[in-house]
Amino acid sequence: MFRRLGTGLAAVVLAALGVVGFGQAPASAAPNFQVPFQCGQTVTAATFSGHSPQNSVDFQKSGITGMPVLASAAGTVTRVANEGNVSYGRWIEIDHGSGWRTRYAHLSTQSVSVGQKVSLGTKIGTAGATGGVTGPHLHYEQRLNGAVVKATLNGVAVPYYGHTSFTSKNNCNGNPHSPTEVCGSGYSVIDEAGLSGAGTVYLLYNASNKNNCVVTLKATSLGTASPTAAFLEVQGKTRVTDSGNFTYYAGPVRQEAGTTCVKWGGSVGTNSYSSPFEHCG
Repeated sequence: MFRRLGTGLAAVVLAALGVVGFGQAPASAAPNFQVPFQCGQTVTAATFSGHSPQNSVDFQKSGITGMPVLASAAGTVTRVANEGNVSYGRWIEIDHGSGWRTRYAHLSTQSVSVGQKVSLGTKIGTAGATGGVTGPHLHYEQRLNGAVVKATLNGVAVPYYGHTSFTSKNNCNGNPHSPTEVCGSGYSVIDEAGLSGAGTVYLLYNASNKNNCVVTLKATSLGTASPTAAFLEVQGKTRVTDSGNFTYYAGPVRQEAGTTCVKWGGSVGTNSYSSPFEHCG
């Protein structure tokens, strides 16, 4: 028979045996957070003692005002707030699941809404100098279960304390646009299909006006006009297509659908996708 162990001794024994979870859950793996700026942008990650909250990062760059700020991982927007000329100013919070959240503050503009699902690299706003600041920058936090933790970007720990240059690898298919940016405010991605590395077709929905939107983002021949297409067909109606030689994307193609099934798809060069009638709810 085993004698009953004291709580502390039991924890030590179980840990030695490789048993996890004696009275506490294991730490959740963090998303692969990326620098919250467009691919190729080099910014300075500034960390300093006494920062509020501790472990926050200030991204600095000459001319940063108006630069697009991107989601550093996929998730759901939980806060879009404006504190005026104090504190965070205009700021956004994204929930990435498993207790992980990120915050983006001192924004000059915000382009997402609460409840919106965003992909890695989705444009959520632009950098600025709102709130209690002395100059333009992006205040950034990675939070686990409500506590701000030391940030990691693309698998690299941000040094504390100092000023370190990071070059963004966020959404490095090279396309500077996002599906929500192309379709407009109020749209959220509800489905997507890859085009064998040539690009991605996205289906979005706007609950306020019951419109679907389709956009095809290129990942090849960026900046050069090449054959690209996007289409949307509401069941019982005529298919609407945007097709031509485009530099970055085809679309947006919008139609009101509501509870009616839709067929959607698109192409980049010879790579194409066409869905069945679906999303009927």
